[in-house]
Amino acid sequence: MNRPPSFPAGRRELWAWCFYDFANSSFSTLIVTVAYSVYFIQVVAADVSPPGMAERLWFWGYALSMLVVALVSPVLGALADIRAIKRLVLIASTLLCVISTALLWLVHRGDVTLGLLIFGIANIGFDLGFVFCSAFLVELVSPQQMGRLSGYGWGFGYVGGLLSLALAYPFISGGFAEANLASYRMSFVVTAAFLLVAAVPTFLFLQERAQPRPVSDGLTVWRAVMRQLRDTARRLSTYRDLRRYFIAYLLYSDAINTVIVASGIFANKVLDFTPGDLIIYFLVTQITAGLGSVGFGFVADRIGAVRSITVTLLLWIGVVIGAAAVQTQLQFYLLGLAAGAALGANQSVSRTLLGRFTPLGHQGEFFGFFSVAGKFAAILGPIVYGEVTAWTGSQRWAVLSMAVFFLVGLAVFLGVDERRGMAAAQE
Repeated sequence: MNRPPSFPAGRRELWAWCFYDFANSSFSTLIVTVAYSVYFIQVVAADVSPPGMAERLWFWGYALSMLVVALVSPVLGALADIRAIKRLVLIASTLLCVISTALLWLVHRGDVTLGLLIFGIANIGFDLGFVFCSAFLVELVSPQQMGRLSGYGWGFGYVGGLLSLALAYPFISGGFAEANLASYRMSFVVTAAFLLVAAVPTFLFLQERAQPRPVSDGLTVWRAVMRQLRDTARRLSTYRDLRRYFIAYLLYSDAINTVIVASGIFANKVLDFTPGDLIIYFLVTQITAGLGSVGFGFVADRIGAVRSITVTLLLWIGVVIGAAAVQTQLQFYLLGLAAGAALGANQSVSRTLLGRFTPLGHQGEFFGFFSVAGKFAAILGPIVYGEVTAWTGSQRWAVLSMAVFFLVGLAVFLGVDERRGMAAAQE
């Protein structure tokens, strides 16, 4: 059996785990979605031609950073399992994100290469930190409780997003007037400081329960890592439902990640949202996202994660079709309420399902492979979005293209059997 003797996590440690979602939401909200992405398009790459090229550069830069994460995370995951250093890798990744985010202060008009490079490094640190914090879920609670804990984490994360937006508002609200750009860039430093301070409880109280594994005589650590990755790839072939889930997740998360990255740019370019408008918009969507993540955490424990994810995917299909047709800011606000609920619910339950399908002792490695699915997914979608925008001159066609990813992902996902997948993880 892969289930260990009980290692009950205390309330303090559970809150410390949730605090990481609270902390890193500042980056995903302000850097990826609201503040820096729009700043890059409207200021840093403002002089790039032809029309649509700034968006193309942004989405290609984001995709390349995801490629790095996809290649690195399984290797680091296997190393973390062998050496029992998930917590150490989590801290190092977070610090990399914090430092790089603060350095975005240095990015001015015309600094396209520098702006993409620093953002790429920050995004790599952010995503690796998320992977290794998520890997602790398997150790903290039983499979029957993973839904609500993951939901609490995501819900608490959206509270962090709300607070970071509120803190950044005075710096961003002045927009892109030349006199306000220094203040606007200060929001990046505020984001970095928020992430660092809010992550301290996680650094202090999250425990590394795993023990280092012995390495065979004559075998270096890195050769042991490569062997473990090979063995895991073989094992995955026996985990029928986990394998199918990986494929489905790659497809539907592709669209979700792309919509998240594109939403601020879409609102600004298509519907003339100002930076202040964007702050208000994402404040509203954060609330429904938080409610969706917590609510569906309980729903997943009651009706199952597979059924819950299916509901969220149907909702997402409706959202992207609606976004392609939206005409007014009010309509976009209303659509954002549904998108927020779908986002929070899907993120929470997707992590839960992976936790239920993961054999104990391989969580770093399996979550690393999960990251591969997610990050490879985050490569194709942004590229498609950027290219469709560049070729058609319209982000409406670009957002509508995401419906294809959702539909195919849903078709694959409907073949996942939750009970069978959980039983396989405990054999």
